[in-house]
Amino acid sequence: MPELDRRGFIGGLGGLAAGASALAAARPAPAEAATEPIFHYDLTHLYALDLADPAQAARAHDELHFVSTLQGIVNRDFPRLYVHFVDHSELGSIDIDDYWLAVLRRDGGLLAGRPLRHLDSLEELVRTFRRALRGAVVWDPNVPATSNVASTVAGARDLVAVRYDPSPDSLHTRYVGGPGSRNTAENTASDGRLPAVVRLVRDDGSPLFTGRGEISGTRRRSTGSAKCDAYVWAIEHYLRTGRSAPDLGYYLDGYWLRRPLGKLQQALLTNHDYLVSRRGFFFDLLPWDDETPVDDPDQPVGTDQATLEEILRVAYERARGAMVPVHGFVPWGYKYTTVDPAGGHHDPVATEWRFVHVASAYNAYLDADAENLDAMANASVFRHAPLRAAYPQRPRPTTADLRARGFVDASGAVVPRRYVMFYVGDYDSAAWLYQVMPYVWDDAARGEVPLNWAFNPNLAERMPVALDLARRTATSADTFVAGDSGAGYLNPGMLAEPREFSGLPSGVEAWRRHCRPRYARWDLTVTGFVIDGYAPGMDAETRAAYADFSPGGFAAQKIEPMGLVGTTPFVRMGPDLPRADPSTAARTLEDALGGDLAGPPAGPRFLSVRTILESPSWHRDVVDTVHAQAPDAAVEFVDAHTFYALVRHHLG
Repeated sequence: MPELDRRGFIGGLGGLAAGASALAAARPAPAEAATEPIFHYDLTHLYALDLADPAQAARAHDELHFVSTLQGIVNRDFPRLYVHFVDHSELGSIDIDDYWLAVLRRDGGLLAGRPLRHLDSLEELVRTFRRALRGAVVWDPNVPATSNVASTVAGARDLVAVRYDPSPDSLHTRYVGGPGSRNTAENTASDGRLPAVVRLVRDDGSPLFTGRGEISGTRRRSTGSAKCDAYVWAIEHYLRTGRSAPDLGYYLDGYWLRRPLGKLQQALLTNHDYLVSRRGFFFDLLPWDDETPVDDPDQPVGTDQATLEEILRVAYERARGAMVPVHGFVPWGYKYTTVDPAGGHHDPVATEWRFVHVASAYNAYLDADAENLDAMANASVFRHAPLRAAYPQRPRPTTADLRARGFVDASGAVVPRRYVMFYVGDYDSAAWLYQVMPYVWDDAARGEVPLNWAFNPNLAERMPVALDLARRTATSADTFVAGDSGAGYLNPGMLAEPREFSGLPSGVEAWRRHCRPRYARWDLTVTGFVIDGYAPGMDAETRAAYADFSPGGFAAQKIEPMGLVGTTPFVRMGPDLPRADPSTAARTLEDALGGDLAGPPAGPRFLSVRTILESPSWHRDVVDTVHAQAPDAAVEFVDAHTFYALVRHHLG
């Protein structure tokens, strides 16, 4: 994830082998799916509500949570419901949800040939899908963590999430009933009402979780925190028992209602549908043990982190030591950081690195929906898109190819030039890919300069349609590499023993088994960037694993400037180019190359630089600006396969 500009059931029930479900072909839809309509529900009417008014903010949050959990349930086996919601205005004029719906409905697309039927009200939505719902799970607004617990329960038991609210016009009153209601499936199915199958609040609205005594429904003593007690209850009833999959979601809880900050989609409730469809487990916890969280300041210091580590350890056990996905990210605009008004003691990058540091110790990797571009909708639809068994790239350059291009001379030496590759990021988040790809991929200049797209292969879990689209429409100048730090964002140095926090056995082999088939499917041989963060640098065992599944080369932070692991080349990652005008970025690049570009260097130099969410047009303008300052081909911009082949040749 970006260090400076972050605005930055894989295991399956019962511990199925990690990766099996993500790599398998999409499950064939039942025969009726070919003719059943794809239902469409528009949620954008919620943007008309005034979030400064607590009642209107609650109304918006309630409907988003209700619909997202319903969507995850009804889309579990095949796509039935598509929603329209994500606000695209900060990026440009493309309607993101409409864009991807059009891709899905093209000839050969997942939804091609299926009629589209619009649902005009929440009541019509519930009537349409009532038979798929077993009832409701009611959560407690006085313990915001129970909103995430409700999403966990929703996926495990096919229940929609409803906030407790006895007011006359609330969703709770409309669909569940008044205070103490004991509606049953029999007396509610006919009128669309939903029995409260699970209550995370007492009948009178008082808290079920108090932070005192024994945690309700368990034999465990309270953690001293109502927030963490709610998660412990969910661990004991769902994650430890296997009713929830070890597929985790780090999403902002009901605390959003206390500080909407004018950002409706930042509640991230439409991100929940995917994990509900996968029966995943949700949490929102501070990863630091040297402060108390702003949303629970009276808990014993370190309780949040201890609860987080328990979730990670139980997920590790349920996955039988295989890699565990975490979708979502630190909600740093609202909690846990120094960003106003989050109220934390650590800055966002430090908190990002801390969470990844801790998670990596438990074999957890991230699909990191980070601030501002973190909202996503319809992943429970996208996940069903079929993929090919393999997506080959162009053949890798041979020595003869390098010689023919003038990069290797008659004596076999690499010609002294400055060789630069663009690591085009940051695409270690399905949400970022979903929001940004329509702008950068369809840019008219794509194909004019060599670009190395760091679309992490694990994003095929939530956004396979985007990865497939990229491969089917790539130009000869588009090369694909794995992003940070492979098939998911983690710190590889935390996989090797001894492992701080967890004390677990080495996870290097589990990571190798996780990455190898994903790299093979997408024909990836280069890992463009390994983020080491606060972790130790990669040891010999970890480097050997990368040489195995990423034999074309890799770049890292805590590593020598250049070297080989066997025949696999590596380099130390260069600087991030600033998200600024091309001339400013070009000056940064020129400085990194030594400043004086008037002639060739004494020997070949190699530089990999990262760009973040920039368009092909921007990259072309950077290249043109640098070339204007560097005549006689003193700077060569090359694809990743050529770049690392030249490093190998130079060292070998």
